[in-house]
Amino acid sequence: MSKKLKTSIEVGRFLINDFHIHLRQGALMRAVTPSLNRAGIGAVFVMPNLRPPISTAAQAVAYRNELESLAPNVKFLMSLYLNPNLTPAEVRLAHENGIVGVKSYPRGVTTNSEGGIESYSVYYDVFRAMEECGMVLNLHGEIPSDPENDICVLNAEERFLTHLRQLHKDFPKLRIVLEHATTKAAVDCVKELGSTVAATITIHHLELIVDDWAGKCHNYCKPVAKYPHDRKALRDVVKEGHPRFFLGTDSAPHPRHLKETASCAAGVYTGEHILAYLANALDSFGALDKLQQFGSDFGAAFYNLKKEDLKVSARAVTLYQEEFAVPKVLNFIDDDGINREIVPYMAGESLKFTVAHE
Repeated sequence: MSKKLKTSIEVGRFLINDFHIHLRQGALMRAVTPSLNRAGIGAVFVMPNLRPPISTAAQAVAYRNELESLAPNVKFLMSLYLNPNLTPAEVRLAHENGIVGVKSYPRGVTTNSEGGIESYSVYYDVFRAMEECGMVLNLHGEIPSDPENDICVLNAEERFLTHLRQLHKDFPKLRIVLEHATTKAAVDCVKELGSTVAATITIHHLELIVDDWAGKCHNYCKPVAKYPHDRKALRDVVKEGHPRFFLGTDSAPHPRHLKETASCAAGVYTGEHILAYLANALDSFGALDKLQQFGSDFGAAFYNLKKEDLKVSARAVTLYQEEFAVPKVLNFIDDDGINREIVPYMAGESLKFTVAHE
């Protein structure tokens, strides 16, 4: 963010919603969460894959209280981690306490997913309770790699789509979000399934392809960016203005030493510069006019999030067309008292847009 220059071109004022974000815990949470207050964000849907994972209503409420103390202007939409101990009664209790969704992680496919699911059939009573009380099922849409069956990170999402179709067939009134869609197959599948199935799309998946993360640790995330035709499908559905595809940044901070290593952590961090990143990405393929819908309205409609549900103190910010240099690092002190760095997406590169301090 920068002070407005006389040469700046005002694009508009925005209060956007991010329907997929990781805010971590401990020192890392305290480092990244406060910046949301000044980022032009109304609401965020928070991922539950902590250690231990957020698996009960009480844990989700406690986590929400922590986050609200750090960013009081932001509406935090909380989720539970789907696990064998989750019961229909706990689902109903979560709903009564304002918890919005339940997140499913296939075992071992991403950060802190060691306790993820292996079969959906055992959770049908949970899904039935969710359908009855109006909670959202959020799916990390990949299956684990399996060389014997020709499954790897490049086709794991497409192979997952049979599960999405079956879940929608068995629970047609259950709202389902296919998180961080990356493939043409996923776009086509969500479009064909109807009004209770939606998908989030990240900023970086609108920009990256496989060549952009292979050997480049700070662009590595799960699911990985795919082929050019997949990126085109994501861009096309956004440009089309399809109401069941909306922003979920999957902003996922990791300390630099966990990214710049032989087996690096999966995650791209967009942080407080979400609006500048989003405008830069949309403008690159002629979809800047879809910023309000994709970045706010469509997701809010799917989640039944109304303006009056946002915090009274939520602050829209003004977006300008003006060159902005992404910071190279964000410094913080970890839980062990060690100085650490987070490297943001496109660190040191220039964006065409910025948000001014007001």
